[in-house]
Amino acid sequence: MLNEIGYSKVRDYRGGLADWIESGQPVETAVGGESTPALGAELLGPKLAVSANSYDGSGPARIASNSRWNDSASELVSRLSTSQLFLIWFGTVVLCGVGYWLGALIGEHGLVDAGLPVKADFKGLLSSLYFSFVTATSLGYGDVVPVGIARIVAVAESVLALLIFGAVVAKFVSHRQDELVLEIHRITFDERLDRVQSNLHLIISELLSINSLCEAGTTPLQRIAIRLDSAIMLFVGELRTTHDLLYQPKLMVEEVALSAILANLASALDVLAELLECLPAEFTRSQPLEVGLGTLTSLSHEICGSCVPHAYTPRLTFWMDRIQNTSHRIR
Repeated sequence: MLNEIGYSKVRDYRGGLADWIESGQPVETAVGGESTPALGAELLGPKLAVSANSYDGSGPARIASNSRWNDSASELVSRLSTSQLFLIWFGTVVLCGVGYWLGALIGEHGLVDAGLPVKADFKGLLSSLYFSFVTATSLGYGDVVPVGIARIVAVAESVLALLIFGAVVAKFVSHRQDELVLEIHRITFDERLDRVQSNLHLIISELLSINSLCEAGTTPLQRIAIRLDSAIMLFVGELRTTHDLLYQPKLMVEEVALSAILANLASALDVLAELLECLPAEFTRSQPLEVGLGTLTSLSHEICGSCVPHAYTPRLTFWMDRIQNTSHRIR
């Protein structure tokens, strides 16, 4: 196919053209100086997203805006800074104070000061704000008291203000601890991604080596079976880890890192499919191999752009769909 396109120097590379371009190797243009970017773009999928600082692929792998609507209250509080929480608390107190004053303005006296209803004037506004702050801080001096529906508002304000202020205090206390926990999590997570990458490279190398032995036809099938069983067991573990990364509720990983993992995973599945096609008819699959291949196809089938419960970037969706399509060859 490459010769027909116009390439003059073509050699065999088991990783495929996508893996060759992904690793940054040079690609020769067609005769006449015309390049074929469409071919590379089709194999590599959409480009990596560009972050605010213009670094390719340094943005998040997940499109978070599509999944924020169902965040829990604790996740919402964790995303807010201490100053933002304090402003929310202060705004709640002021709004409730203005609400008490508006009740007097429309004729529904909700506050009583020294036995007299609070009036809708400037002094009444100050009294309403004073009562609101006293209620929010749970002081409760008793000089200004609510009546009627204002009691319900006062109770709701007290509960809400205490919860928000408690979150502010917790932010102050746990700020340094959160920084340490996040740093430990980042280091551990980066090591986990590096381990997955390294193991996938080892799996690809081992499968290519077994495929060479199979094509040569001089190695006993029993030795090939032993090496294949070992490679499949390691492959299942790394595929399961990648599956968990895609399905976990929170994903703190950049697109370039996850894209490389998915690309290597797709390459490993391609090599495995070629190896299974190369095995002779007299090759007997062991029970661990059958179980491993079944697990591989099952997990791979659940990795696709429409299968995962979160929205990812187009490049990652491209690799997910390719992984699922390759699993059909193994099945």
